[in-house]
Amino acid sequence: MQLSFCTDSLGHLAFEQMLDRLLELDVKGVEMTTGGWSPAPHVPTAALLESASKRQQFLQAIESRGMTIAALNVSGNPLDPGELGQRHKQDTENALRLAGELGVKKIVMMSGLPPASPHDTIPNWITYTVSWPPTLKNCLDYQWNEVAIPYWQGLVEQARTNGVEKFALENFSAMLVWNPETLFRLRDAVGPMVGLNLDPSHLIWMGADPIAAARALGPAIHHCHGKDVRLERGLVNVNGLLETRPVDDVANRAWNYVAVGCGQDLQWWKAFFSVVRMAGYNDWVSLEMEDLTMSVDAGVTSSIAALQQTISR
Repeated sequence: MQLSFCTDSLGHLAFEQMLDRLLELDVKGVEMTTGGWSPAPHVPTAALLESASKRQQFLQAIESRGMTIAALNVSGNPLDPGELGQRHKQDTENALRLAGELGVKKIVMMSGLPPASPHDTIPNWITYTVSWPPTLKNCLDYQWNEVAIPYWQGLVEQARTNGVEKFALENFSAMLVWNPETLFRLRDAVGPMVGLNLDPSHLIWMGADPIAAARALGPAIHHCHGKDVRLERGLVNVNGLLETRPVDDVANRAWNYVAVGCGQDLQWWKAFFSVVRMAGYNDWVSLEMEDLTMSVDAGVTSSIAALQQTISR
């Protein structure tokens, strides 16, 4: 495995400043965000699609530092029924086109989340049961069979046209694919091009064991995020794992995204990466640093140090 970096975490730096900072930290790969919920601070997608010379300059800046594009990231909700969904669909298509022009083979994104019926105006995350009210079963079937699977069948064909070989879907909450079981439901319907971006942080706060998940996923692991979470003692015990407070209310949340090693210790991370490697994955591990309990630089520096000590080479 090799360490890469999800570049939004250094979105306050200009493109080449960001690359130089990662070079100082001995990071060899970059996971570049191209749109979706990200403002894409380092990737002017439209300009790169229009100009071969700009694409060449973009690649030269990365390759001259001995670095590689690990993946393009276009995380958003292309299944939203409104204007946001249309915009994220276009961002996804642009990311596929840009990947083809740059020779990038992997797209990191999210599955998307539809509404619960063709009459709804907002997405609906159905998670607690489909037994009551019983109409929820029909809603979930609509989301999968009428919206998600047809969309992803078309997206897989677009990917092939552009030379993309893998989709890595982050197991993020409020998405139709949020754990291994839902990943396999989509993968079985649209083919093995779709796999998981295994992010242990989300599985932990949802009560799952990422090490067991890695064993179950096997070759369906297409990417891995090095991201940690801490269940906050005294709060999670009282209120449980579900959390609706804003992410910047860190002192009062039941759980928080934290720098690697501030949630699970390094022994846990060694075991996790060992099992991920044993399951057949030997590719990039991208740091996605979203710790709001410390400065960006402190979070990035300490997380990279932890990952460099624990990833399986």
